[in-house]
Amino acid sequence: MDPRELAFAGAAEQARMLAAGTVTAPALLEIYLDRIARLDPQLRSYRTVLIATAREEALAAQSRLDAGDRLPLLGVPVAIKDDVDIAGQTTAYGTSAHGPAVADDAEVVQALRAAGAVILGKTAVPELMMMPYTESVTFGATRNPWDVSRTPGGSSGGSGAAVAAGLAPLALGSDGGGSIRIPSSWCGVFGIKPQRDRVSLAPHDDAWCGLSVSGPIARSVTDAALFLDATTTVPGPDGGFVAAAARSPGRLRIALSTKVPPPLMVRCGKQQRAAVEQAGALLRDLGHHVVARDPDYPPTAISGNYLPRYFRGIYDDFRVLPHPERLEARTRNMARIGRLFSDRRMATVRAGEAALAARIQSIFDDVDVLVTPANATGPQRVGAYQRRGAISSLLLVAARVPFFEIWNLTGQPAAAVPWDLDGDGLPLSVQLIGRPYDEATLLSLSAQIEAARPWAHRRPPVS
Repeated sequence: MDPRELAFAGAAEQARMLAAGTVTAPALLEIYLDRIARLDPQLRSYRTVLIATAREEALAAQSRLDAGDRLPLLGVPVAIKDDVDIAGQTTAYGTSAHGPAVADDAEVVQALRAAGAVILGKTAVPELMMMPYTESVTFGATRNPWDVSRTPGGSSGGSGAAVAAGLAPLALGSDGGGSIRIPSSWCGVFGIKPQRDRVSLAPHDDAWCGLSVSGPIARSVTDAALFLDATTTVPGPDGGFVAAAARSPGRLRIALSTKVPPPLMVRCGKQQRAAVEQAGALLRDLGHHVVARDPDYPPTAISGNYLPRYFRGIYDDFRVLPHPERLEARTRNMARIGRLFSDRRMATVRAGEAALAARIQSIFDDVDVLVTPANATGPQRVGAYQRRGAISSLLLVAARVPFFEIWNLTGQPAAAVPWDLDGDGLPLSVQLIGRPYDEATLLSLSAQIEAARPWAHRRPPVS
């Protein structure tokens, strides 16, 4: 296979080829190392590439393959977001304020290694992961491979750009308010925010006061399912997530909504609304029962529950850094806001989650899946907010990504499913939300959409 095509083959196909001996683990790794060396200077999707250790791991993986070992990701390179610990490496969090190298892998990295993955490198993030675009004073700006003048989104922007550009077949992201789904949709790849606690966050449990989760950014639904099978800490569907993705979803009840959760008064873009309508038409053609219906969003869910947890989460990250004086002024200001929320206040806020979630999730009494726009508009230009303050930046960028945060509050799974290219030639997606713990239905339905409207063949200009 042509090296470029192999780079875009995806993790599941690469695992099959490695097991069959069609390609070796060292040869596959070198394809990515070469592509990163040539293309990543334009994108800056990686904060660091672990060349020496990745080569050692690829050689070890090949020895195991030669011996007949058959692990699900044996020899497959995987990129890791730079808020997740890799033994012997610093976890930089997008800032120079970070501490020394850590001694141990995070539990999710341990799980990926146990599945045979070769750890390729650490992908770029904004400072303390607090913005849905990937720019920092310390490490510069990560760029979208579809248009290098635009952001790939964030905070898993490096992971999204790397998978989209064929610089990794699979990447770990985290999502505290859309940080997997935003870059997945703006980079034209598949990303799923799993159920809260599906994938371990240890040793950084309860990140952002329970809002954040870890999950995959992938070229295909099957690749994401493979990641979940390797990393889940709670029982999944019968036969696993890959099997679920391969099954027919049956006839589902599906709701379409373009309502923006309050308090934001945002007009979703025409092309993004059209994508939801087109998705509804396709789903009807596929035999599903589709209705227009909005969730019952409590008016204070974001302002009274999500935002206090978001700001306090930033403060919690801030206060454990060894060099907080090195943080950007905007980040320090965000942390100051978070400091206003005491432990007692946060206990009250978190106690209110159950009632809010029950009200929002009441729509799932009558439907199996909710479809909304992903991002409300296309990605902004790199540097668009660099001269603005903390709250100004947050309000402006929140208007582009208003459909995500509410599902971090409820904790249930949600996926960004590639749909089309917009009038500027940039990807746009739809968001699918499932019942709690029902990633299986989201994967099955997403795979059905993928079969009807394939996206993995699309290649960005920087690829």
